[in-house]
Order: sequence, then C-alpha cells, then structure tokens
Amino acid sequence: MGFSGETIAYAPPPQEACQRRRWHMGLGLPWDYRIGPGTSSERGHLAEMLGDLPAGSLLVADAGFVGYELCARILTAGHSFLLRVGANVHLLQRLGYAVREGRSTVYLWPREQQDRPPLVLRLIVLRQGRKKMYLLTNVHDEAALSAETAALLYEMRWGVEVFYRSCKQTLQRRKMLSHTPEPAQWELTWTILGMWLLGVMSVEAILARGGDPLAWSVALARKQVRQAMRRALGGARCEGSLQDRLGQATHDGYSRQGSKKARNWPHKKREKPPGAPKITVATPQQVRCAQQLQHEKVAA
Repeated sequence: MGFSGETIAYAPPPQEACQRRRWHMGLGLPWDYRIGPGTSSERGHLAEMLGDLPAGSLLVADAGFVGYELCARILTAGHSFLLRVGANVHLLQRLGYAVREGRSTVYLWPREQQDRPPLVLRLIVLRQGRKKMYLLTNVHDEAALSAETAALLYEMRWGVEVFYRSCKQTLQRRKMLSHTPEPAQWELTWTILGMWLLGVMSVEAILARGGDPLAWSVALARKQVRQAMRRALGGARCEGSLQDRLGQATHDGYSRQGSKKARNWPHKKREKPPGAPKITVATPQQVRCAQQLQHEKVAA
C-alpha cells in the first residue's frame, strides 16, 4: 500500500483510495481534504469542499480542474478562480454576451452547455522563455489581479507538491504499514493530521518571530519535536521552549547552484506541459443563441 496520484493518495488492494487536498498558499498548510476511491473525481472532491471556503476565496489550480460545471459551481458559491488551461479547453471570442469585451475576454461555453449562459472569463497569457502558459480567471479587473500577480500565485501552488513530497519522503509514508484497506485509510488520515498539527505549531512559532511561514522545514520541525519528547522521557531539561525551537525550523536561505531534478530512473515522469487552448471566433448562430439567453436573463 502506498501513495500515488497528483496530490495525496494510498492504494489498498483491490481498490485504490485517493486523498485530494485543498491548500492555503499563504501559510503553506492544508485547509481541507477528502478521501475516496481511486476512481473518484478530483473536481467532485473540490466541489464538495466549496462550502467550507472563506467568503470570496480565490482558487488556484492546474489544468485538471477546468470545466464548465466546476467553474459555474465556484462562481455560484461566490468565489473566484485562477486555473491553468491547455489544449483540452475550447474558448470563444467575440460572442457579444458581455457588456464590455476586452482583448483578453473569452467565453467558456461548451456545445453541450449552450442552453445555459456562457461563462465570461479573462485569459492571461504568460511567457516562460519561448513557451507560453495560459491561465483562466473570472477576475476581469487587472488592478485586482494583474498578470504578474497571477504568475506569482500560480507558482506558489507548487507548495502542495512540496507537502506531498514531505509526506512521502521526509515522513517516510510512501507506503502504508497497514495490510488491509480500512486500517490503511486511518493510517493515512492520522499521518495527514499529524503533519497538519506539526505545521500549525511550526508556522505559528515562525510568524511569532516575524519569519516567513513558507520557509517551514518539515524535517527540522520533526527533529525538534523528537528531541523534546526524548528529553522529557529521560527527565532532561530542554534549552529554551519547544515553540522557540520550532520558530527556527526553517530552510536555509542559500541560493542553489545546481539543479535539484531527479536523475533518470525508470518511473520518472516525462509528461508534456499543457498546450495552448483552442480559441475560435463565435459563429453567427452562437451569437444569436447568446443574445437570446441575454434577453431571457434581462426579462427574468
């Protein structure tokens, strides 16, 4: 039994079970999570967690979370989103549904959803050397969400992958020790809760001393807790409080000189990055359909 998948997962035979996590990028800590079968939908898990989000949240996610239904549910719940899009997404331009259309205005309106209003969105194109990255958001005001801020926020999303690696590598939970599904599920749950508690204690201490919570080191925090427990069991006195030591459990501020990429190995992922979304000009029929929906909306 081990971890698999893009976020956190474990695999009890014969049916895999997956855990999807929502991440607070400013604190570098989990916010919520769901556990389900390996065949469960990431979008479905995210939709289940929408009701527990603070009002007016901005959701940042990769290209696997784009879809009309999910985006519509996020908007209905009163939240915003910043999603990466790729070649699997078809967008429209010049539909005439929005009151004002800018150069970055696009519409997410799949053919099977054209009996419902189109989603009026904004496409942000970022350059990464010779390559481009495409982000989709419902925040149209560039003063509220500039392209530079969008790029920074999407880069911060990588923290969830670092947390995932810390669970698998640092805490040595690539595989569950349990031999049956139900104990393995509880083992995974308590692993996440334990790491969550360790993170809350550490981040609180780091913030108290004016540090950066995103610099939290799981390995150093674990070391400090283990040392405190051993000294307490042995009757030895600790130098300074555990909170003070956790406040110093941060990564070194040195600049890495070489690449940290893993060497070539049989299971190394070589997935191609998402391509450009398909963007077409709306047909006259689509424009008429959008106008009819607009009239019905005004009449209602």
